[in-house]
Amino acid sequence: MLSEINFDGIIGPSHNYAGLSLGNLASAKNAGGISQPRAAALQGVEKMCANLRLGLHQGFFMPLERPDTAWLAELGTTAEEADDRLLANALSASSMWAANAATVSPAPDTRDGKCHLSVANLVTMPHRSHEWPGTLAQFKLAFAHPAFAVHGPVPPPFGDEGAASHMRLCATHGTAGVEVFVYGITGGPFPARQHVEASRAVARTHGVNRALFVQQSEDAIAAGAFHNDVVAVANERVLFTHERAFAEKDTFYADLRTALPEVEIVEVPANRVSLADAIQSYLFNAQLVTLPDSGMALILPTEARDNVPVWSWLQEMVAGNGPIRQLVPVDVRQSMANGGGPACLRLRVVCNAADVDPRFLADEAKLDAVAAVITKYWPEAIDPTELRSPTLWADIRRARAALLSTLSLDALLSN
Repeated sequence: MLSEINFDGIIGPSHNYAGLSLGNLASAKNAGGISQPRAAALQGVEKMCANLRLGLHQGFFMPLERPDTAWLAELGTTAEEADDRLLANALSASSMWAANAATVSPAPDTRDGKCHLSVANLVTMPHRSHEWPGTLAQFKLAFAHPAFAVHGPVPPPFGDEGAASHMRLCATHGTAGVEVFVYGITGGPFPARQHVEASRAVARTHGVNRALFVQQSEDAIAAGAFHNDVVAVANERVLFTHERAFAEKDTFYADLRTALPEVEIVEVPANRVSLADAIQSYLFNAQLVTLPDSGMALILPTEARDNVPVWSWLQEMVAGNGPIRQLVPVDVRQSMANGGGPACLRLRVVCNAADVDPRFLADEAKLDAVAAVITKYWPEAIDPTELRSPTLWADIRRARAALLSTLSLDALLSN
């Protein structure tokens, strides 16, 4: 039986605020601040536990090896010799945002009836561009069953940011849907990270039966919506979006209604919630999920509750007769401070859970074991001025090794 599994990235022990992500306003604002890797990772684990308590299926991915000495070697240097900026890129824990790990096309959408996953190349940002080999190694373990087809990245220079720029709409998770690939062209001073050529390549590789290619609005990118999932999210038949998310929204909405007549579009008007408020609160960087009773809930950061215009509009929405009937605020403040909300932290995979390597699937006992490792080994705090410390590097490697050992995933030690 097909179901949706949310695979969260466990926040790695090198989580720090180096401000590496151009166009990500929160990342830039907090650059140079002192991070709290232990608290960040425990917040992520609690989010996963809360999802389990809601009756959702949950999985996880491992942090990658940091510092990435293999990447530095390709650049002709070492952790000891690299300049500060290059070293910060090699230490980034940004793989925690699993929404950028890959694009996923479930079996009902594809011509060969397999669930396809294409690892994102993330070439626009240096600190993320070297994630894909480690991600691919995990996917080859987690999704080794013949029900899956795992693909490497789209070649450069075509930037691909994975599921953060991809939405799927369908009557139910297990039925055929329409896949929406959102790309950018420009956004004022900020780069558009998702290229239309990359989106089309992924759709072709996956053999997607019904695909729409939609341009993100330049206004949204310029305002700080570096990925589509900062201004829109979809679940089953529901599209939840800001009024200014798309360049030609009327055409998109018409095409979507033609492809999926039962679609419900919940649009947040700009005169009630500005782009600035939507991006500051990460209103749309939420997990829109179907609960066991078939109702829908919006799992969103506590920052959305703290933003008066946003929370006021949300309260009115759930009081009405719309499809979204429950709000579930979660504390992921450490991730938010680096520019990633609840939706950034997870990759949605619709599949048969029995086909997934069980080491990557979560239950409360396993998450308790993960939390124990984090509490024992994760650094309590990292000041960006400490990134050159070999002692810190050793602590980061020791922490990750302990987690892999606990979950019987030692095979990933070199990835």
